Amino acid sequence: MKLTPYKILLGSNSPRRKELLKKMDVKFKTVRLKADESYPEILPAGEIPEYLALKKSLVYEDMKKSELLITADTIVSLKGMILGKPKNKTQAKEMLKLLSGRKHLVITGVCLRTKKDILTFSDVSEVYFKKLSDKEIKYYVETYKPFDKAGGYGIQEWIGLVGIEKIKGSFYNIMGLPTEKLAEYLKECK
Repeated sequence: MKLTPYKILLGSNSPRRKELLKKMDVKFKTVRLKADESYPEILPAGEIPEYLALKKSLVYEDMKKSELLITADTIVSLKGMILGKPKNKTQAKEMLKLLSGRKHLVITGVCLRTKKDILTFSDVSEVYFKKLSDKEIKYYVETYKPFDKAGGYGIQEWIGLVGIEKIKGSFYNIMGLPTEKLAEYLKECK
């Protein structure tokens, strides 16, 4: 089912976002965007993903009337502290130790942009980790190398299968794209 008459461009290299769009039967072309992912420190955690999704979108300057660009950004927030992508094994292990036995928020911001319109929205999911052992954390980080994932984990991987007690909200939002909301917004883009 075609959700919008526009030609869809995905401004992301995330294999998970590509996979989710394919599963939604959305035909798209990927465009490479190089955006600075910094944000004002005074920005509340809940506003950061939309801010960054918009910032990424505005880097693309070759927009045609027939195109719609999708950009997104996902953060993990633990009591207001932002856990970005770990730079190495040590950081990934530290992040998972922080998340172990606790609830955190995963917030994904999305920007839909055409030649004449810009729409941003976000979704929030709550994730509850069980208490993880040092052995489990070490195994996951060394086996799955989650360095391209906010919070140092991918819910669709081993850690999600053995370490997540429950979630409230969209599973796919935690993977990096709130697919249900995206489908609704794409239908509105005419």
